[in-house]
Amino acid sequence: MQPAPFFEQVCDGPKGGHAYWLTTSDGLRIRAGVWPHAGDTQGADKTKGTVFILPGRTECVEKYGRAATDLAARGYASLAIDWRGQGIADRMLPDRSIGHVNHFDDYQLDMAAVLNMARDLDLPKPWFMIGHSMGGAIGLHALFEGAPFEAASFSAPMWGIGLTTVQKAMLRFLAPILTLLNMDCKRAPGTKSDTYMMVQDFKGNVLTRDADMYAYMRAQVAAEPDLGLGGPSTRWVCESIAENRHIDMLTSPDVPALCFLGLDESIVNTDAVRSRMARWPRGELVEVPKGQHEIPMEVPETRKIFFDRSCALFDANL
Repeated sequence: MQPAPFFEQVCDGPKGGHAYWLTTSDGLRIRAGVWPHAGDTQGADKTKGTVFILPGRTECVEKYGRAATDLAARGYASLAIDWRGQGIADRMLPDRSIGHVNHFDDYQLDMAAVLNMARDLDLPKPWFMIGHSMGGAIGLHALFEGAPFEAASFSAPMWGIGLTTVQKAMLRFLAPILTLLNMDCKRAPGTKSDTYMMVQDFKGNVLTRDADMYAYMRAQVAAEPDLGLGGPSTRWVCESIAENRHIDMLTSPDVPALCFLGLDESIVNTDAVRSRMARWPRGELVEVPKGQHEIPMEVPETRKIFFDRSCALFDANL
């Protein structure tokens, strides 16, 4: 593992954090950031364990620096991942602004590389998981595959995509044609090349009600434009829908879980989230009044509830 760029000036995470380049089994280069619990460097209380933060689509390691601080304050080391096709991991297409994956299962290769890294670094156990949006879909799949997480907390997991009726109709009509013409690697109809936060003012955004957090996320992309990402490819959308259909048929894993869902959520399919949690015997759905998509980046009182309850779940499974 070689040290990788870690933009500490915009990360705002615990001191002592590092990032590493990793190579997946299919030869792609991805990146992971690791933050210690304060006790690791100051000789204070023993670290309780490590939380694997699985980001959503378009996100990067740096975005979770503040989340790492919240976890460190509660006794946990943490790491976050640049999935293939985003952050400064290898992008899948010549046009870097298109979010793309060949097969949704490929994200499990990234997951495997990160788990191997964690073993090599001997990161403190037990291990836990926070999966946000797309990371929630990848994380649930990993649990089905037996990933070694003792408990999981989800934030607006992408167990269904929140497409409008018009988008569903367009996709149903256009996707087979684009695939036949080998054009499914192009940007999905109706999406844009711009990074959402860089063209959407805070007022009217669908991510967070916290102006400071929104500015923090925008500043990261402004400082390092390579972190930006636009809309997904048609193939990514089709692969995601197929993945959602597949995992929806599976029995919930025997793992304790919390799932946070904002009542003003507008990006993922909320019916799919509620359906999964109603079928998760060891799971609990926490609905957040006025909460938008990014619960870990929401207003301070919401973030406190998220990290307090998530870490209480982890504490109960040490």
